Amino acid sequence: MALSRRALLAAVAGSTLAGCGSSAGGGAAAPEAPEAPEAEAEASGASGASAISEATPSEPPTPAPSTPTAPTAPTAATARREPTRAELVARYGGTAPKEWGMEVTGVTTKLPAGESATALTFDACGGPGGNGYDADLIDFLRKRSVPATLFLNARWIDANPDVFEKLAADPLFEIGNHGTVHRPLSVTGRSAYGIAGTGGVGEVYDEVAGNAHKLAGLLGHPVRFFRSGTAHYDDVAARVVADLGERAAGFTVNGDGGATLSAAEVRQELAAAPPGAIVICHMNHPGGGTAPGVVAAVPGLLAAGRRFVRLSDVLR
Repeated sequence: MALSRRALLAAVAGSTLAGCGSSAGGGAAAPEAPEAPEAEAEASGASGASAISEATPSEPPTPAPSTPTAPTAPTAATARREPTRAELVARYGGTAPKEWGMEVTGVTTKLPAGESATALTFDACGGPGGNGYDADLIDFLRKRSVPATLFLNARWIDANPDVFEKLAADPLFEIGNHGTVHRPLSVTGRSAYGIAGTGGVGEVYDEVAGNAHKLAGLLGHPVRFFRSGTAHYDDVAARVVADLGERAAGFTVNGDGGATLSAAEVRQELAAAPPGAIVICHMNHPGGGTAPGVVAAVPGLLAAGRRFVRLSDVLR
């Protein structure tokens, strides 16, 4: 999908892709010039993790999609030692990023070439104004056996422990890492949509590993995919994500404009999603346009033969 479609992010309300709380400010301004990063004095600390702050249209009969199997957990033979915070600070502390935004080296924004399926992904960002749960959305996905990857923030998990347990146990869904406190991922402190980014390599580690360790403890295995708050990265931060054993995920189609679009607009975005697209929407804003828009769009896509997958089904 061309970048112009992703530019919808800058056209909707300033909460676009923040979609998750009152911390989002006004519309996106032109990114500030990156500052040369400095090596961090306190490489062993974890300050970033601790202080950071419609009715359904008539549905044509379609064959029921096969129920996916649960994602395969890594075995001891495939596990690798995770680098420490201090090691990553030493490795990248003097490296200046060359790229910044939603499409940077190391971030996956679409499915592999030739893949005809569509990956639906839903973020739950947590924090003030972002701890809701869109049960109507999840119930619809279950009703139609539509798999999805759910990117969950640590604060959202803490606010919804019972819901998390049910989602984690459902083989239809794959759980992804949406960060510890929902920050844009930068080694120079760059912000997006009024949300302050991580201020250095150590804080990148805190944002990624803090929730990764939480999820591994709850699920019994590591998660494979990470999406930063606002889906913004620089290329050095994306390398840190990879070194921590996760794959940085972006998107092809902004399905709900950071939970700001109407149901009709969400339906339009999803209906236009091309084969091979990764679609981003939100599952933490019940009562918004996301659920009714998804309900309106998905049956027609299924009837046309579109297949839906979790990211792990097609990305190795």
